[in-house]
Amino acid sequence: MHIEKTAAKSEGVRFSIDRDGKEVARAYLFLMWNSLHEAPFGLLEDVYVDEPARGSGLGTEIVNAVVTEAKGRGCYKLVATSRYARPKVHELYARLGFKDHGKEFRIDL
Repeated sequence: MHIEKTAAKSEGVRFSIDRDGKEVARAYLFLMWNSLHEAPFGLLEDVYVDEPARGSGLGTEIVNAVVTEAKGRGCYKLVATSRYARPKVHELYARLGFKDHGKEFRIDL
């Protein structure tokens, strides 16, 4: 059996918020294309807010910036993942309109 590999188009955008010269929040948007859709889909990844700044609205601000960018780039969906142990992150995503859509399966390599 032969498995053919071809390049798939993808790109990424890093978002960050600095205060007093220190990064206090970040997130990544990865845009990916597949043969099922002409439009890309987005993956929201590595959302982080510095612990002392949590609860100040920075998470909402940076996730909203990623959502706006994904819409502006024509994404047909934006996927965000989170570990079970992060209920506050789940609340943030739900408050911003994300739906619990399934389960993520992962293998660490």
